Amino acid sequence: MGLRLSDIDIAVLAGGLGTRLAGAVPGLPKVLAPVAGRPFVEHLIDWLAAQGAKRVVFLLGHRADMVTDHLARHRRAGIEFDWSIEPEPLGTGGALAFAAPKFRSNPVLVVNGDTFVDADLGAFCAAYAPPATILAVEVDDAGRYGRLDIAQGKVMRFAEKDPSFQGKAAINAGLYLLSRGLIGAIATGRQVSLERDVFERLAPGTIAAPIDGHARFVDIGTPESWQGAASIVVGSKP
Repeated sequence: MGLRLSDIDIAVLAGGLGTRLAGAVPGLPKVLAPVAGRPFVEHLIDWLAAQGAKRVVFLLGHRADMVTDHLARHRRAGIEFDWSIEPEPLGTGGALAFAAPKFRSNPVLVVNGDTFVDADLGAFCAAYAPPATILAVEVDDAGRYGRLDIAQGKVMRFAEKDPSFQGKAAINAGLYLLSRGLIGAIATGRQVSLERDVFERLAPGTIAAPIDGHARFVDIGTPESWQGAASIVVGSKP
């Protein structure tokens, strides 16, 4: 039997400072930024629950108490919430390494807490190939993001963000299936970027990257993208 989302721990990366968005939502961590009248995290939980998620671990740092208070007051039937609070900023990779004792499944589904992709997670799980699988989506304005060069379903190169790039391209959607072995190999006790210090140091062709050509993608990292997020998160259909 293939992987099922109900059997996989989901790690939500939500510990960043959110400096670009801070002026638009003063005093709030990004994951609690209001979108369509509700904290963004509630849309993420809706999306995960609709696809069968049973256990979600929030990786927190900046204003963690606000997030844990919210989660404690908004429990969901059928879903277990847990959290890991980093003692200092550790980056995306460092946060995962710090939270490793919390994870029970192999692999772990990692979700960026400031992005939303209305993708079919069942299909993504079925495409898992260890040690890592990244969901790629095609966007029209790829110059805003780092791009993925993909050949035969594998990542051959991570291209840096290039504002001068024009046209459609595949980008990292911020959804990862990572083996426990890969997470366990991340250095602990220091800042580590999952993207730069882990993914980009793996040999070309190591990471699988199925492309979802239909999923809509939005991040809320800037005031502009946050303001446009409602049309996607409200209209999503898992």
